[in-house]
Amino acid sequence: MQRAEYILVRFGELSTKGKNRNEFIAKLFQNLKKSCEEFDGLTFEKTHDRLFIHLNGCDQEAVMARASKVFGISSLSFAYKVNSVLDEICAKALELVSTMSDKHTFKVKAHRQNKQFQPNSDGINRAVATVILQNSELKVDVHRPDILINVEVSSPYTYIMVDKYPGAGGYPVGVAGKGLVLLSGGIDSPVCSYLAMKRGVFLEAIHFAAPPYTSEGALDKVKTLATSLSHYQGYMRLHIVPFTDLQLAIYKNVNESYCITLMRRMMFRIAKQIASKRRCKIIVTGESIGQVASQTLDSMQCINAVVDMPVIRPCACMDKLEIIDIAKKIETYETSILPYEDCCTIFTPKNPVTRPSIEKCEYYESRFDWESLLQQAIETTESVVLPLKSETEDLF
Repeated sequence: MQRAEYILVRFGELSTKGKNRNEFIAKLFQNLKKSCEEFDGLTFEKTHDRLFIHLNGCDQEAVMARASKVFGISSLSFAYKVNSVLDEICAKALELVSTMSDKHTFKVKAHRQNKQFQPNSDGINRAVATVILQNSELKVDVHRPDILINVEVSSPYTYIMVDKYPGAGGYPVGVAGKGLVLLSGGIDSPVCSYLAMKRGVFLEAIHFAAPPYTSEGALDKVKTLATSLSHYQGYMRLHIVPFTDLQLAIYKNVNESYCITLMRRMMFRIAKQIASKRRCKIIVTGESIGQVASQTLDSMQCINAVVDMPVIRPCACMDKLEIIDIAKKIETYETSILPYEDCCTIFTPKNPVTRPSIEKCEYYESRFDWESLLQQAIETTESVVLPLKSETEDLF
């Protein structure tokens, strides 16, 4: 394929947003520039219904790979610009398909943004196809072509594309506000993070560490996951909570079967306070209904009772195989299965309660001074921005 001059970016669901459309497009434009800031020389152009990345000699495959992770984009194409003159359009289309020796069929699909241009779209299709048929061995196939030649006629230029790459879809990250995700290091929490970001939620993450019972390797794994997820929104702020003292107090004072439920209640209380401080509107978790004892409906009810903030569970109605499929797609699976356990898996009781009651939880909590331990954990929480940079613009 010829080296492209541009990448054309098409919007996804944004076209349905009515009065909010311009706001959504502006956010997408900002996110796209932020995501691609490592590429020196790129410039960006915004039109009514398209965005253009001017490559200016940058590695087109690397830029395409990064841009395809930006939510709010329906599809992308490498684009070639010519003057809006029919002969130039035909010549460029022929030049592009002539480099594709392994293809046998084609179709031309023209779209006139400039309605003054003549001929009309059907006439452009016929003119380009005629030139290709007369000067190559390619044949027309309007149903399943090997090459789809998109011709978008504007004024004074026309853009020609001979490929289409899928975008990430969804809404631009940030248009829905900010949330705080519980990032454990397992398979589910990166997936729920991805799904929340896809709906426009900008995320910060919170992780509960219990040294020396959890290792530096476990924390490094979580940082790697946070860095991977940061590519969808530019960066991710990770809050690391020292949970050891509070966790040990739970296991000392609480019936073993209720320990996981009370641990989750404490985690939600801490997450609520940090979320409020960081102006997050929701808590996001990777829970899937019935997957483990702490994820039954009764358990969720007991755990939710300690916060007055909405808790979003994007994976709630997925089975494990569906979650794993997404984890592999977003390339977090291999990191998630590294053999470093988090504080929940290390302290898992043999027979955790599956139908806890709020009254029983409150009874066990009355047996020790969890409030001071919880505040101590919050006060000693450390935060890191990933990927590590000397300066990071805080978008929220």
